[in-house]
Amino acid sequence: MTTSPDVQVRDAAGKSGASGRLAIRDATPGDMGAVQRIYAHHVENGTATFEEAAPSVQEMRARLDHITSQGLPYLVAEQDGVIAGYCYAGQYRQRVAYRYTLENSIYLDPDQAGKGVGKALLAALIRRCEQGPWRQMVAVIAGQDNKASVALHRSAGFSHVGIQPATGYKFGQWIDVVFMQRALGDGAGTQPEPWMPPQA
Repeated sequence: MTTSPDVQVRDAAGKSGASGRLAIRDATPGDMGAVQRIYAHHVENGTATFEEAAPSVQEMRARLDHITSQGLPYLVAEQDGVIAGYCYAGQYRQRVAYRYTLENSIYLDPDQAGKGVGKALLAALIRRCEQGPWRQMVAVIAGQDNKASVALHRSAGFSHVGIQPATGYKFGQWIDVVFMQRALGDGAGTQPEPWMPPQA
């Protein structure tokens, strides 16, 4: 299991968090109960995800296995033994020509918003993905008014690349989708090494 060095985390006011230390590590099947609770909150209460029924812990374990079986990172942020958030990267699209492009997903415990956890997770995810063959990372953000996610990705070097208006419909409202993107490593500056993703 890969664990990052502890990360100094500060809240929106610039003050250190309760313990001031956040460990970011590879997720395990045993983490999926906490991950499922975080994700279920976003499914049932927000528009950051277009799922409308929260998946089970068993389903979240299957999703973890699907991601990691492709050699992709799935990370959790742990503070004082409690999972504060998680993130992962998945193939952006299934057609083979997309194989060097990833899509990231990141979700936080609602009590951890604005404390630097998301920034630490996303930075760790980018570092891990840059160790592989991938050259681009895309963020697919639900809602132009999702200012926190847009700001998070902008702080990590993502640029706004487009909007799909009224693409989703949840909680009785149409929801736009915002696309942001950043290069990984050399990006499009050099030819990639020949590589094919493993069969999931």
